[in-house]
Amino acid sequence: MEASTLTAAYEILRSPLDQILGRLSAAIAPLVPHLGAAELSTHCAHSPFKRTGAADGLTTADLAPLLAAGVPGEPWQGTARLGGRTRTVLAATSGATARHSLLLLLREDGAPPAGPAELALVQGLWNLVTAHLDRFATEAVPGALARSRTAADTRARVTAELTTAHVAALSGLLSVLRSGALDAPAARASATELAAAALAEARAARRQDREIAEEPAREAFARLADQLRPMLRHGPVRLELGPPDESRSLPADVAHGVRSVVRALLLILLDQEGLSRVHVGWQLTGDELRASVRDDGPGRFAVCEAGAGTVRDQLDVLGGRLEVEAVPNWGTTMTAVVPLASPDPRATAAHPLTGLGEREVEVLRHLALGHRNRRIAEELHISESTVKFHVANILGKLGVGSRGEAAALFHAAA
Repeated sequence: MEASTLTAAYEILRSPLDQILGRLSAAIAPLVPHLGAAELSTHCAHSPFKRTGAADGLTTADLAPLLAAGVPGEPWQGTARLGGRTRTVLAATSGATARHSLLLLLREDGAPPAGPAELALVQGLWNLVTAHLDRFATEAVPGALARSRTAADTRARVTAELTTAHVAALSGLLSVLRSGALDAPAARASATELAAAALAEARAARRQDREIAEEPAREAFARLADQLRPMLRHGPVRLELGPPDESRSLPADVAHGVRSVVRALLLILLDQEGLSRVHVGWQLTGDELRASVRDDGPGRFAVCEAGAGTVRDQLDVLGGRLEVEAVPNWGTTMTAVVPLASPDPRATAAHPLTGLGEREVEVLRHLALGHRNRRIAEELHISESTVKFHVANILGKLGVGSRGEAAALFHAAA
C-alpha cells in the first residue's frame, strides 16, 4: 500500500466519528470520482445510515437491498434503482464485523467502471473503517455508550412516531379506497395499489430499522461465546455457557455493553488462584437482562474488587447494577443486571463525558496526554484559537476549573 494511502487512512481514522464518511469519500474521490457517498452500518445502533454529497436524497430503504445482496470483499459496480430512478453506483460490503456493513458511492451516469486496483482500495479502506467503528461499539467505551444510548432513544422514539403516523394515514386511505364508495373504478384501483405499495414499504423500513437497532438475544450471546472461547482455550479453566432460553430481541447498545461487561468480569475472576471452571449465562426476566459469571474458586471476593473503573461506568450508563455473591469454598457469582428499556435520561446525562461533542472529546483526549494548545492544533489541523475555544467549552461542560481536572475526569471514564 502506498504511503499516500496510509496517510489517507490515518486521517480518516483520527477524524471525529461524524466526519469519517466525508473523509473517506474525499480520500477515494481522486481515484474513483463520485457525486456522493452513503453507508449502512449495522454495528451502529444510534446512527446506522449516513450520507454525504449528492447522496442526500437516498434512504435506508434504498441501501437495504444492496446490503442484503452484497458479498463481503467483492465490490460491485453497475446500476441500481435509487430514489425512484436508475443510478450508476459502486457498492462495497465489509465482512469485518459479524453484521455486514455497506458503503455506496453514487457515480455520474455512464461513468467508466473502476479498475481492480481502485476496487481493492475502496474495499480495503471500507474494511478498515468498519473495523475501527465496530471497535467503539464492541468495547462499549462509556462516553460513546452514553451518547449512543441518548441518540438511540431519541431516534427510536421519532422513528416510531413517524412510522405509526405514516401507517395510520395509509391504512385509513386504503380502507376508504377499498370501500367501493368512490366512483371511477380504474382510478380507485390505481390509488389502492399505490397506497398498498407505500404501506408495504413503510412496514419494510420499520423491519429494517429494527434489525439494525436490535440483536436477537441468542445471537447476541453466541457472539459473546465466540469472544470468550479464545480467552480460555489454552488454560486450565473450563468454560461453561448458559445461553438465554428465549430469542426476543435486545437493544443493540445493551448487547454491546453487556458483552463488554461480561468480558471484564471474567478477566477479574480468572485472576484468582484455584479455579477449574467458570459458567457464563444470560437470563431474560421481565424487563431485565441478567448476565452472570460464576466460578468454583475460593469464594472470598469483595464487591469493591469487581465494581471499579470501566465496569461500573458502563453499568451506570446502561442504568444497570452489579450483584456479587461470594461463598467461602464454594465460589463467586457476579451478575450484571441491565434494564432492557432505555435508562432515565438523568442517569445517562450523569456521565461526565456525555455532554461533550466529538471534537471536544478529541481535544480532551489530547489534554489527558498532557499536550499543549499548539500540539493539539497541529494534530487536529485547527487553529490555536479554536483549541482555546474548545478547551473553554470543555471546562465549562465538565464543571472543572483546570486542564488537569478535565484530564483526570477523562482518565476516570476511560
